[in-house]
Amino acid sequence: MDTMLAGRFHLDTGKFGVEEVPVPVPGPGEVLVEVKAAGVCLSDVHLIDGSLVPLFATSDTVTVGHEVSGVIHTLGPDLKCDLTVGTRVALEAGRSCGQCAGCARRRPCTQVRTAGIDYDGGWAQYTVAREDTLIPIPDSLPFDQAAIIPDAVSTPYAAVVSTAGVRPAQSVGVWGAGGVGAHNVRVARLAGAAPVIAVDPLPGARERALAFGADFALDPSAGDFADQVRSATGGRGLDFAFDCAGVPAVREQAASVLGLNGVLVLVGITPQPLTISEGLTFNYLGKQVRGHYGGFPESVSELVRLASNGRLDLAPSITDHIPLAEAADAVHRLENKIGDPIRLILVP
Repeated sequence: MDTMLAGRFHLDTGKFGVEEVPVPVPGPGEVLVEVKAAGVCLSDVHLIDGSLVPLFATSDTVTVGHEVSGVIHTLGPDLKCDLTVGTRVALEAGRSCGQCAGCARRRPCTQVRTAGIDYDGGWAQYTVAREDTLIPIPDSLPFDQAAIIPDAVSTPYAAVVSTAGVRPAQSVGVWGAGGVGAHNVRVARLAGAAPVIAVDPLPGARERALAFGADFALDPSAGDFADQVRSATGGRGLDFAFDCAGVPAVREQAASVLGLNGVLVLVGITPQPLTISEGLTFNYLGKQVRGHYGGFPESVSELVRLASNGRLDLAPSITDHIPLAEAADAVHRLENKIGDPIRLILVP
């Protein structure tokens, strides 16, 4: 039997390693994709460190990775789409469960499975993908840039255009200018937000946010932080605050500088409780909190079109390319912010 390398996480022991495993065989409605690039995300780090627990795991061991691009290698039986071997594709970061009431009624799935967490992902030489999760990509879009679209870019994109519904000239604050937050800045600017204010304690991250289109980049520990936000927004406060860090203290601070009818959007993931200590003014100003998770079904295909038509250059987002065999080192680099990476790319 043919074998391949895959980055495998053992849920029962909490161990991660690159192992030699059988090449998977596509079933009905599936294809085998030869992986060309796979992004390393903070969610992968949280899975491996135990702070992110799969909700719908079907096995004690999972191949990590939900940001994947490659080429269709083998077609499975009973395909409904007109797919061909050799087609360049990006893979959506999750798939519908096909079992819940939403799926039965052809409505949004209420129990979406995430690749590389609930089922085998793409830190491998080959991965199986359901045909409805494939997004064709043009020859002009490099594999590394296409790979990061399904989460690093699509998550903040969906948060900005759908969950928040940002309109031109509305003010936006983005807490955390890492892999997701940096793209949140870019998408907010693309949507016409003004001003776009990035907030990060690291000077390098603030400089990156400015390069990615932020109008202001503030240090959250500054004694006059709230005054700086009021000054940047003409005294109105923020229309939208995006927490891309998943830190309780961030949410407290972000909520406090929202203006009238301002909305806090929770993009970053944390198992810690959501607490907002602000009292009457939160009610008086009609502030809101909205949860957000991942991209939406149309997000990846829309972003592929934007990138392909020159509206979104993702080349600056690629920090480094790392061989798949060194996946553990990539996790270490991201977890410890070595080199302040935006996105590290694993190459089989």
